[in-house]
Amino acid sequence: MSEPSQRRWAAWQRKWRWYHRDLSPLRRFELHRRLAAAGSFAKLPLLGDPLEMLREGRLEMGEGCVFEPLVWFTGGDSGRIELGDGVLLNVGVMIASMNLVAIGDHTMIANGSVVSDANHRFDDQDLPVTWQGFTTKGPTRIGSNCWLGANVTVTSGVSIGDRCVVGAGSVVTSDLPAHSIAVGAPAKVIGSSAPI
Repeated sequence: MSEPSQRRWAAWQRKWRWYHRDLSPLRRFELHRRLAAAGSFAKLPLLGDPLEMLREGRLEMGEGCVFEPLVWFTGGDSGRIELGDGVLLNVGVMIASMNLVAIGDHTMIANGSVVSDANHRFDDQDLPVTWQGFTTKGPTRIGSNCWLGANVTVTSGVSIGDRCVVGAGSVVTSDLPAHSIAVGAPAKVIGSSAPI
């Protein structure tokens, strides 16, 4: 085998081991043990870096969190994710942090939603977008007792107040005050969830 072929083969093996690491029974056991210690539950697979982030104290969760299959946690080298009590993340939700993503108690996020405090850079015309890294506008925070419908996107630096409802398919690009009902891309407040 030629030297370039050996390098490609070695690179392929490293990637294969990384992407298949969560098939290990010991890793699955450790992940469930750490979730149980927090009084939380996941239906595997969880994707991304949940075990690494738990080990490093960069994924914190309150009691009674529930994660459906294909929830994705990613935090790069330094990102933090803080989840309050009773957070429910449904199938295929992605939480991506460069700095901090915080989600309050008893917030429910529906299928396919993305919450992030970072954006891909694309400003260097001489580099592929995949090599440019990320930029952030600051932490992304979602309050307590919120409900985000299916396929909602919450962007970098946004704060959503307590008891907000965000309609399916919405893109939240600016802060939402507490008790807002918001829909659209970009999301606009159309009503209030406050008791009358």
